[in-house]
Amino acid sequence: QVQLVESGGGLVQPGGSLRLSCLTSGLTSDYYAIAWFRQAPGKEREGLACISSSDGSTNYKESVKGRFTISRDTAKSTVYLQMNNLGPEDTAVYYCAADGSISVTTAKAMCFMMPPRFASWGQGTQVTVSS
Repeated sequence: QVQLVESGGGLVQPGGSLRLSCLTSGLTSDYYAIAWFRQAPGKEREGLACISSSDGSTNYKESVKGRFTISRDTAKSTVYLQMNNLGPEDTAVYYCAADGSISVTTAKAMCFMMPPRFASWGQGTQVTVSS
Protein backbone atom coordinates (compact mmCIF):
# COMPACT_ATOMS: atom_id res chain seq x y z
CA GLN A 1 0.00 0.00 0.00
CA VAL A 2 1.39 3.36 -1.05
CA GLN A 3 1.76 5.86 1.75
CA LEU A 4 2.71 9.50 1.31
CA VAL A 5 3.38 11.76 4.26
CA GLU A 6 3.87 15.47 3.68
CA SER A 7 5.61 17.86 6.04
CA GLY A 8 7.18 21.29 6.01
CA GLY A 9 4.16 23.53 5.63
CA GLY A 10 3.54 26.56 7.78
CA LEU A 11 3.24 30.32 7.89
CA VAL A 12 5.71 32.35 5.86
CA GLN A 13 5.94 36.00 4.98
CA PRO A 14 5.61 37.19 1.37
CA GLY A 15 8.88 36.76 -0.45
CA GLY A 16 9.90 33.90 1.83
CA SER A 17 10.71 30.28 1.13
CA LEU A 18 9.58 26.88 2.30
CA ARG A 19 10.66 23.35 1.53
CA LEU A 20 7.99 20.67 1.60
CA SER A 21 8.87 17.01 2.04
CA CYS A 22 6.97 13.91 0.97
CA LEU A 23 8.08 10.68 2.61
CA THR A 24 7.05 7.76 0.43
CA SER A 25 6.60 4.08 1.15
CA GLY A 26 5.01 1.11 -0.54
CA LEU A 27 5.99 2.16 -4.06
CA THR A 28 6.07 -1.24 -5.71
CA SER A 29 5.16 -0.43 -9.31
CA ASP A 30 7.84 -0.42 -11.99
CA TYR A 31 7.56 3.30 -12.66
CA TYR A 32 6.08 6.27 -10.83
CA ALA A 33 5.08 9.82 -11.39
CA ILE A 34 5.31 11.70 -8.11
CA ALA A 35 3.82 15.16 -8.06
CA TRP A 36 2.95 18.09 -5.86
CA PHE A 37 -0.53 19.56 -6.08
CA ARG A 38 -2.23 22.34 -4.19
CA GLN A 39 -5.78 23.36 -3.50
CA ALA A 40 -6.84 26.77 -2.30
CA PRO A 41 -10.29 27.40 -0.78
CA GLY A 42 -12.93 27.52 -3.49
CA LYS A 43 -10.50 26.50 -6.21
CA GLU A 44 -9.76 23.31 -8.05
CA ARG A 45 -6.77 21.18 -7.20
CA GLU A 46 -3.87 22.00 -9.50
CA GLY A 47 -0.69 20.18 -10.37
CA LEU A 48 2.49 22.16 -9.69
CA ALA A 49 5.46 19.92 -10.31
CA CYS A 50 6.15 16.31 -11.08
CA ILE A 51 9.17 14.03 -11.11
CA SER A 52 9.47 10.75 -12.96
CA SER A 53 10.98 7.82 -11.11
CA SER A 54 12.58 6.35 -14.21
CA ASP A 55 15.08 9.12 -14.88
CA GLY A 56 14.30 11.97 -12.52
CA SER A 57 12.93 14.15 -15.30
CA THR A 58 10.67 16.94 -14.13
CA ASN A 59 7.73 19.00 -15.30
CA TYR A 60 6.29 22.21 -13.89
CA LYS A 61 3.13 24.24 -14.11
CA GLU A 62 4.05 27.31 -16.06
CA SER A 63 3.12 29.73 -13.29
CA VAL A 64 5.61 28.23 -10.81
CA LYS A 65 8.56 27.71 -13.12
CA GLY A 66 11.61 29.46 -11.77
CA ARG A 67 10.15 29.65 -8.23
CA PHE A 68 9.44 26.03 -7.37
CA THR A 69 11.83 23.11 -7.69
CA ILE A 70 10.94 19.44 -7.28
CA SER A 71 13.69 17.01 -6.34
CA ARG A 72 14.13 13.61 -4.79
CA ASP A 73 16.42 11.76 -2.44
CA THR A 74 16.00 8.11 -3.35
CA ALA A 75 18.02 6.95 -0.35
CA LYS A 76 15.54 8.69 1.93
CA SER A 77 12.49 7.80 -0.19
CA THR A 78 11.60 11.46 -0.10
CA VAL A 79 10.47 13.96 -2.69
CA TYR A 80 10.87 17.67 -2.00
CA LEU A 81 9.29 20.86 -3.23
CA GLN A 82 11.43 23.93 -2.72
CA MET A 83 9.29 27.04 -2.97
CA ASN A 84 10.86 30.49 -3.25
CA ASN A 85 9.52 34.02 -3.50
CA LEU A 86 6.17 33.00 -2.11
CA GLY A 87 3.16 35.26 -2.38
CA PRO A 88 -0.33 35.29 -0.85
CA GLU A 89 -1.60 33.54 -3.98
CA ASP A 90 0.45 30.49 -2.98
CA THR A 91 -1.63 29.99 0.14
CA ALA A 92 -3.20 26.54 -0.12
CA VAL A 93 -3.12 22.98 1.13
CA TYR A 94 -0.27 21.22 -0.65
CA TYR A 95 -0.52 17.53 -1.47
CA CYS A 96 1.94 14.92 -2.57
CA ALA A 97 0.59 12.35 -5.02
CA ALA A 98 1.91 9.24 -6.73
CA ASP A 99 0.77 7.22 -9.69
CA GLY A 100 2.40 3.92 -10.62
CA SER A 101 2.55 2.11 -13.93
CA ILE A 102 4.23 -0.80 -15.64
CA SER A 103 4.94 1.57 -18.53
CA VAL A 104 7.57 4.28 -18.34
CA THR A 105 5.67 6.10 -21.11
CA THR A 106 2.49 6.17 -19.05
CA ALA A 107 4.30 7.41 -15.97
CA LYS A 108 5.97 10.19 -17.93
CA ALA A 109 2.63 11.13 -19.50
CA MET A 110 1.13 11.47 -16.03
CA CYS A 111 3.98 13.77 -15.11
CA PHE A 112 3.47 15.81 -18.24
CA MET A 113 -0.29 16.21 -17.81
CA MET A 114 -0.54 16.18 -13.97
CA PRO A 115 -4.25 15.41 -13.90
CA PRO A 116 -5.85 15.59 -10.44
CA ARG A 117 -6.55 11.84 -10.52
CA PHE A 118 -3.29 10.34 -9.30
CA ALA A 119 -3.87 7.02 -7.58
CA SER A 120 -2.38 7.83 -4.17
CA TRP A 121 -2.46 10.99 -2.10
CA GLY A 122 -0.99 12.28 1.12
CA GLN A 123 -3.00 14.05 3.79
CA GLY A 124 -1.81 17.50 2.76
CA THR A 125 0.12 20.25 4.50
CA GLN A 126 -1.08 23.83 4.89
CA VAL A 127 1.01 26.65 3.47
CA THR A 128 -0.02 30.17 4.43
CA VAL A 129 1.72 33.21 3.01
CA SER A 130 0.88 36.31 4.97
CA SER A 131 2.51 39.26 6.66
